Amino acid sequence: MASAADQMASSISLSKFAQATDLKKRLWFTIGALIVFRLLSYVPLPGIDPTALTELANRTSGGVLDFFNAFSGGSLKRASLIALGVTPYITASIVVQLATSLSPTLAAIKKEGESGRKKLNQYTRYGTVALTIIQGYFLALGFESQGVVVDPGFMFVAGSIVSLVGGTMFLMWIGEQITARGIGNGMSLIIMAGIVANLPTTLYNLAQGGRAGNLNGFTIVAIAVAVAGLILFICFMERAQRRILIQYPKRQTQRGMQSDRSHLPLKINTAGVIPPIFASSLLLMPLTVMQLAGKQTTGAKETWYGDLVITLNQYLQHGSLVYMLLYGAGIIFFSFFYTAVVFNPEETADNLKRHGGFIPGIRPGKNTENYFDYVLTRITVIGAGYLAIICLLPEYLVSALAIPFYLGGTSLLIVVNVTMDTVTQIQSHLLAHQYGDLIKKAKLKGGRLR
Repeated sequence: MASAADQMASSISLSKFAQATDLKKRLWFTIGALIVFRLLSYVPLPGIDPTALTELANRTSGGVLDFFNAFSGGSLKRASLIALGVTPYITASIVVQLATSLSPTLAAIKKEGESGRKKLNQYTRYGTVALTIIQGYFLALGFESQGVVVDPGFMFVAGSIVSLVGGTMFLMWIGEQITARGIGNGMSLIIMAGIVANLPTTLYNLAQGGRAGNLNGFTIVAIAVAVAGLILFICFMERAQRRILIQYPKRQTQRGMQSDRSHLPLKINTAGVIPPIFASSLLLMPLTVMQLAGKQTTGAKETWYGDLVITLNQYLQHGSLVYMLLYGAGIIFFSFFYTAVVFNPEETADNLKRHGGFIPGIRPGKNTENYFDYVLTRITVIGAGYLAIICLLPEYLVSALAIPFYLGGTSLLIVVNVTMDTVTQIQSHLLAHQYGDLIKKAKLKGGRLR
């Protein structure tokens, strides 16, 4: 049976969208901010040779550079001011979350409410600056070692670091403004915009393959059907929940003694898109660092260093057996690891006991904690398997069938998740705006939803 919120949401009429002035302002602000993000991706760092940069991108194809390009709309490939995108901010945010769960001091700050949240956000900003400086330094050295810098030296490295820090911090500010004054999560929308920006190129390559005879019509239709099927599967799994019945003590009402019941929803995919991102970065980072740190290894003078890079390229290329196994193992590991970070069974059981709630048939306290841990472990197995299938299946098909379709499972997962969250927020704004009409349509009696 649909919940009361679902019944009200199904009654929303888009005919009154024009009357939702605040919602329209938020949408226009979000669109404008994303346009600024796309324009910044074409502003290059000073001192870069564009021709040599294009050659470098071709040589390092398949490394983590391609992974970052997929999330930055090609900003890294163009060596723009926002070449690092929001990756340093996301990494710093995850590190702060992990530290909060491990450090009693940070955990106490988190419990301070709004003031504690502001302190943790400030720590995240400091971490973003530090990570951007470190990554910008190695990125500048990598550009110098690969000969894509017009005038290498200290001034180029210092100028690149300052430019990258400024670009990343400005991008972080844009994301925060979208979250506060726009629609949806700003950082997630920026990542999605970078992914979607590469979609026209992907579709063009697919069409060119069909026109050149490399792909027949049946293959193109099969790709479209497969993508549509993956999107539907992702939507289903992201909305899937394991609801645990929570019961509260009986209380006196006008209708006599009644007990309150509610449900604690546990998402099947509690970890979200973090496991694929972490697994990809960890897997491809060593290869890319070696590619940027040293010169190209082709030619007569090959050393052990060059042999090592070539070997890693062979084993860690997309679609290879070793890459698939390591990628799948990384996704499963980070699924369990991050789920353990974001959901604390002991804290949840204590809060439930403090408010007088209990699970029918389960004693409050330690038994409830063990029950939460048992249920969470079982659904995490399903969630980890789901993420592994979504991320590995496109990789295998693209490699095995030599299909020029580069929208991977991780990218598709992010796009669908962010789209669902944004649509939900738009629906919430319309719900609040049309609340009076919805009351009449839902035929509510006595102020209660049936």
